Amino acid sequence: MLKMLAPAVALCAAANLAFASAIPQKIQGYYVEARTADVYTGACFANAEVGLVGKHAVFGWNIASGSWQGVDLAGLSVVGVLQARHTLGDVYHSVYPVKSVLIVDSRAGALQRLALQDFAKTMAGDLLQEVVRVDYQPIDFQLKGHGIHGAAVRLSAGDEAAIETRALGDQDKICQHEEIFYPPLVKVSHAMPAYTLVHDFQGSGLGATWKSPYKRSAFVGTFEAPSR
Repeated sequence: MLKMLAPAVALCAAANLAFASAIPQKIQGYYVEARTADVYTGACFANAEVGLVGKHAVFGWNIASGSWQGVDLAGLSVVGVLQARHTLGDVYHSVYPVKSVLIVDSRAGALQRLALQDFAKTMAGDLLQEVVRVDYQPIDFQLKGHGIHGAAVRLSAGDEAAIETRALGDQDKICQHEEIFYPPLVKVSHAMPAYTLVHDFQGSGLGATWKSPYKRSAFVGTFEAPSR
């Protein structure tokens, strides 16, 4: 009887393995960005700022689960820093060329560092087409409160970059015609606009540093993408 069952058990195990491998694998987690111009604002404010501010941004991903290039990235983070030619998000003028710095989680191993860079470049597309510097720093990404609807995140990448946000409230409305004037810089599953308490870049590579707090200039979101 055991000899008769053995082929059936092996066949069942092979079928289960094939089924599991056929299930699309995903990478998912949390996202935050902050810019040097309001993203939640009225058209009158945005039109007054376009071309003058909003050319710089810090954005980052924290990977909750999943792999990339066959490498497990759960628990790791990667941060991008942008310097554009024009206001990011303006559909009437090209923002390119965009120079960027990548800050990769220093806890990552050699293969994880390469996978994190490729993940960020894939998710951000042309915004990270010209990376002028790659740094490795300890990255701390904390989502506070009750998920992204609380819109409270604290991100630090060594001493180079930082974002801290809180949820928007009625006190943040000025003209009472505010809306999401600019969408998030990258594709996300869901995002909430947020108030920026801290938005710093003090690193090198872009020929510029900045501090841009106290704006309605952030997004807090989630992402999900097929693994590669």
